[in-house]
Amino acid sequence: MEHLFWIGALLLVQTYVGYPIEMALLARLAPKPVKKAPQTPPASIVMAVYNGAELLPAKLDNLLALDYPSGRLEVIVACDGCSDASARLVRDRADARIKVLEFDERRGKAACLNDAVRAASGEILVFTDVRQRLEANVVRALTASFSDETVGAVGGELRFEGAESGFSRGVDAYWRYEKLIRQAESDSGSAIGVSGALYALRKSLFRRIPEGTVLDDVLIPMNVVRQGKRVLFDAEAVAWDQPSQAPERERMRKIRTLAGNLQLVRLAPWLVHPSNNPAWFRFVCHKLLRLLAPWLLVLVAVASLLLAHRHAFYTLCAAGAVLFVALFVLGQRKPELARAAPLRLVMAFGYLNLFAAQALIAYVRNPRLHLW
Repeated sequence: MEHLFWIGALLLVQTYVGYPIEMALLARLAPKPVKKAPQTPPASIVMAVYNGAELLPAKLDNLLALDYPSGRLEVIVACDGCSDASARLVRDRADARIKVLEFDERRGKAACLNDAVRAASGEILVFTDVRQRLEANVVRALTASFSDETVGAVGGELRFEGAESGFSRGVDAYWRYEKLIRQAESDSGSAIGVSGALYALRKSLFRRIPEGTVLDDVLIPMNVVRQGKRVLFDAEAVAWDQPSQAPERERMRKIRTLAGNLQLVRLAPWLVHPSNNPAWFRFVCHKLLRLLAPWLLVLVAVASLLLAHRHAFYTLCAAGAVLFVALFVLGQRKPELARAAPLRLVMAFGYLNLFAAQALIAYVRNPRLHLW
């Protein structure tokens, strides 16, 4: 039991503390600078949409107002079996920069992205989702990094506005922690994954992804890494989103995303082979250990309870586990208390790990996970 406790505890420390520190030290001691230079290569903005009529007008206004030469920018909107007015809204724009791909059958985002990329004419592909608002400079900021030939993909920064509830503030804090890790990964080599809200890559490096892929924003950049190019995180290219104010709204999105990590291992088994994945250590620490974390937490908590009579250290760990659960339950029953910083961090950490535990069940139960 002691062996199980220490194995679980060390893996948890590596997941949440060790790996971030390792990346930060590597970025500081062995940085890999990027040679940025302003440039405006032909770029194609690619966006897949399912029943996005409510959000499309504002998104199209946003994209057409970006600060980039209009003759060097196109927008491709792939409508995935939409049953609303999405395709019509795009066609009604009557703007030569906009192309609409309308598919009668609903196949999922990955299939739409594959077809949209094939129709794109730009040297640089810029991927975005319909929900987020992009700052005017994002395409210029992203393309500047491609003046460095070692760079294959660049992810933008997703920021939240309107975080009002304790839960949303906790998620925002966790996301800031995640971005620090991505920045350190980027500064020392390659980030593991990007935000689907905004990322770009050289079209020549795009590799068709399996239909049904949930995490295009992980598999596409990992394919870039596999080809020997870097994946960067650029905080100067910003996309804005509204956070979920309550865990019930965040639950399905997060479970689907976390289950997508499990799906990746099946669709691209090379990701977990050290000889085939140049960023194997980063992928395992950043993605897979996060999925193990809820089970490791249970293991450590149970082991500390069983070992509490042996040593004061285990007693302290057991007391900590009980306190955490008590605070989590308190936050659920008294949401107004979750506005306090310590409790909202407990709630965010607890819910994200709860969602990670549910992700495995969701993936097994739902083979059509890829559909929106």
